[in-house]
Amino acid sequence: MSGQYILVLDEGTTSTRAIVYAPDGAILHIAQQELTQYYPHPGHVEHDAAEIWNKTLACARQVIAQAGGADRIAALGITNQRETVVAWDRQTGEPITRAIVWQDRRTAPRCVELREAGHEDMLQTRTGLVIDPYFSGTKMRWILDNVPQARALGDRLALGTVESWLVWKLTGGLHISDASNASRTQLLALDGADWDEDLLGLFGVPRAALPAIVDTLGDLGHCDPALLGAAIPICGLAGDQQSATIGQHCLSVGDTKATFGTGAFILTNMGATLPRSSHRLLGTILCQQGGQRTYALEGSVFVAGSLIKWLRDELGVIRTAGESEQLARAVHDNGGVLFLPALAGLGAPHWRPDAKGVLTGLTQGTSRAHIVRAAMESLAHQCHDLQSAFAADGAGWTMLRIDGGMSANNWMAQDLADILALPVERPADTETTALGAAMLAGVGAGLYASLEDAIAMRGTVTHFTPNMQESVRTDRIALWQDGLRRHIG
Repeated sequence: MSGQYILVLDEGTTSTRAIVYAPDGAILHIAQQELTQYYPHPGHVEHDAAEIWNKTLACARQVIAQAGGADRIAALGITNQRETVVAWDRQTGEPITRAIVWQDRRTAPRCVELREAGHEDMLQTRTGLVIDPYFSGTKMRWILDNVPQARALGDRLALGTVESWLVWKLTGGLHISDASNASRTQLLALDGADWDEDLLGLFGVPRAALPAIVDTLGDLGHCDPALLGAAIPICGLAGDQQSATIGQHCLSVGDTKATFGTGAFILTNMGATLPRSSHRLLGTILCQQGGQRTYALEGSVFVAGSLIKWLRDELGVIRTAGESEQLARAVHDNGGVLFLPALAGLGAPHWRPDAKGVLTGLTQGTSRAHIVRAAMESLAHQCHDLQSAFAADGAGWTMLRIDGGMSANNWMAQDLADILALPVERPADTETTALGAAMLAGVGAGLYASLEDAIAMRGTVTHFTPNMQESVRTDRIALWQDGLRRHIG
């Protein structure tokens, strides 16, 4: 047997993984290595791009060997943490500074300058994105202004997001970025075929340093045979949230998914319609095939899985992540406790990077179970805030498909259904980010005729239906909204 398997490189924020999929979606082999997190200054978050490459290559080689050799691999797909910026020297192929991670807030002053200069409306109209340090454009400018070698390199400088970096290394010098990742830079207009000259000028990023923009699936390049044992074709590239949307079969207009990882990211398929938000949601490119784009409306919650990690590692109120579900079930309600989890500011639709976390309503009767339950409840309430914003923008939800590590928590899945008053659907394989990249690569390589056909890889699902009393739901929402008014403004 040869050429039937799909290799996916899943480049996350905290780890890198390589996964081999069978054509039916079964995971055959998986290798994973943790990535080092660097916090050199308050608000700064960095990765070592060389470490990303070396560990990704090691994982890929491990699973290829387990699969029986590179001739068993029909195609390779890559999905990646978005907005993270890598800068490297085209001649040496080595990074010139640490990668600036999507969570990094160092460009907040520049974002204030852009906002005060009156650019936000134009930028949101053109790019679908609000002004925030989250996105790649200001990170690239920071590197140019603060890393002397970046300017000194001239035309040898290469800038890109993580999939660009991995493709460069895998191919020995192909510099490309797929449209889904390019749409997160603020340097591409949603309806523009290439980097936008006006946006490049505004951010001060040279076009010569940037990759070519390509489709999310197709024959995008070939790996150097010396690295993996064969010239494996690269057939799928997508940012992690777009990839998860594909993996969740959100292929029709209105289909919506929520991925609960470090943060929580909700995307609704908007089809060929350019997404325009009046409620501070983001417009983004979901995928591009043959130059034709499918768009999505997106809302981002900055703290989800990282909240559980914080409860465990900093507060010490839980010993394991799984204990959060047990404690949430251990009490009848939150006991009047409200947890506003703005540990890294508040994301959409509030966009308050200055917001701080709030824990209120404590009494002598408050237990750690109440605190944990209130923290868990905050996830559904943040999603409810987004549900209201999506509906106001004409993209109401009829069902929510959930995935990511936290979605395995049955209590949280049911609480989402109850607070959103919607059916919630969870696939058996909650790691749909990697699955989406496998589907894209499978179609790009011709193993499937279309993404609709590739959905055969998705497998079975579990359903959660609302069953909370309306009075309880109303009281919960009122407590949350009152807390937002009082403490966030």
